[in-house]
Amino acid sequence: MSASAGSPWRPGPRRPRIAAGAVDVWLADLTAVGDKVHGLLSEEERERAARMVSEHGRMLWMCARGVLRALLGRYLDEDPAGLRLLAGPHGKPALLGERLSFNLSHSGELALYAFASGCSVGVDVELERRPIDEARIAERMLGPAAARRLRELDPAARRREFLRAWVRHEARLKCLGVGIAGAEDVAGAEDVAGAEDVAGAGGTWTAELDVAPGAAGAVTVQGGPRRLRLWRWTR
Repeated sequence: MSASAGSPWRPGPRRPRIAAGAVDVWLADLTAVGDKVHGLLSEEERERAARMVSEHGRMLWMCARGVLRALLGRYLDEDPAGLRLLAGPHGKPALLGERLSFNLSHSGELALYAFASGCSVGVDVELERRPIDEARIAERMLGPAAARRLRELDPAARRREFLRAWVRHEARLKCLGVGIAGAEDVAGAEDVAGAEDVAGAGGTWTAELDVAPGAAGAVTVQGGPRRLRLWRWTR
């Protein structure tokens, strides 16, 4: 599932640099990445992948992590295999020394990566999957107001709007570096409508991303609005 010819995503530069006031977001089709990036993974990452039961899921995870390392290597002009990645209290990855803010998310064959300088960033992508009770989940995770708005929609629209609200919610959590336990602090800021907001929880700015049919994506940045540069991963 890759970006179409008319999409805003363009092939990314081989030596990217973060521009002032900008956030770079990369979209990758993990089925087209190839296994060459697996060689960039650390021993710890390989051990983690080996514990995954699903072979297909393991391969997608390794591709997603390998692309992350490849992109970090491009930005930093360093050997991607030698980069030391740390995990925060809720699993958010970071570089030793905090030289560059970044975040990643993958759902099925799609992966999103966000890079920024001088501010925290979070990104999330989700594909439509098995049927779920969107309103019930929204009631628990996004707040009663979001649940009420979803119940007023027909099933197809409810599924689509829930996905949009969910990725905005997850991107905020990841930007703020909190896990599900911290969701209560941002649930009140969720809205089913609106592709962009500036008054999010924790002084964040969130924008939705047009990633692919049947999918939703969002990026959140600490502080005010940023210019988004949308790149597509190419080998």
